[in-house]
Amino acid sequence: MNDHHRPAAATGSRGSTSDVTPGGDEAGEVRRFWGRLGIPGLIDVHTHFMPERVLHKVWDYFDTQGPLTAGLEWPIAYRRAEEERTSLLREFGVRAFTAMLYPHKPGMARWLNGWAADFARRTPDCLHTATLFPEPGAETYVRQAVEAGARVFKAHVQVGGYDPADPLLQPAWGVLAEAGVPVVIHCGSGPAPGRHTGPGPIARVLARHPRLRLIVAHLGMPEYEEFLGLAERYEQVRLDTTMAFTDFTEELMPFPRRALPRLARLGDRVLLGSDFPNIPYAYAHQLHALERLGLGEKWLRAVCHGNAAKLFGL
Repeated sequence: MNDHHRPAAATGSRGSTSDVTPGGDEAGEVRRFWGRLGIPGLIDVHTHFMPERVLHKVWDYFDTQGPLTAGLEWPIAYRRAEEERTSLLREFGVRAFTAMLYPHKPGMARWLNGWAADFARRTPDCLHTATLFPEPGAETYVRQAVEAGARVFKAHVQVGGYDPADPLLQPAWGVLAEAGVPVVIHCGSGPAPGRHTGPGPIARVLARHPRLRLIVAHLGMPEYEEFLGLAERYEQVRLDTTMAFTDFTEELMPFPRRALPRLARLGDRVLLGSDFPNIPYAYAHQLHALERLGLGEKWLRAVCHGNAAKLFGL
């Protein structure tokens, strides 16, 4: 692999970046990025909106460096009120985004889905998001969410601590596969492994539901190559770029350079994700991290807009 295809090495402390910082003219920097590509804006499939008290608990978890953060310092760059966060994404030129929310225990998913449906009604540029958990009744509330217009689901195997191949989830996966509703799923073992993370458990789900439209969050880090393999095997499997290639992640879980040609070949199934607002660096840094891969403007246009626009009919 030529050196110009290699992501730049991490610089400074984890999470730092020399190209841009939150605030200032960051919105202008983001707009200049997609303007250079000749696309009408960005589509970000991995942004977090959830009830404020739930989100604050998530932030508290990062602040206290809970076990699932691998003990990393993780300052939240966009710790702002909900209205400010949605306004900022619009200033960035993000045409569509998601409300990635997820339960960590039974009895929580249905309530979160109700909140998310209301959020989608009052936030028209947010793709109506829903979630699920292995529990009795999951098939019913997943079907209800789909019928209510949910366009994307979020599953978090690491935080939920569940096996995605749990029999209680099989009917729900079937509903989603039949409806063609994508599922953004955190099933990789980064930043810290869970009981059921890694490619094995989700591969068992795909073996039973090969048409399931899974979007593997974070490119499956750190098992990047194994999840690339699943995308190569199953035509409905996609990957999102969330936190990948940033200085923060490259210092901890670097993407193997030998796998870049495979990522390039899968360019029609890679989608922009950011983890906004729960990131320890500026939003624009994710974009620059993708640009410095050297995979070309056609690849960037597809990743930052075209692929998601096609998937969601935008």
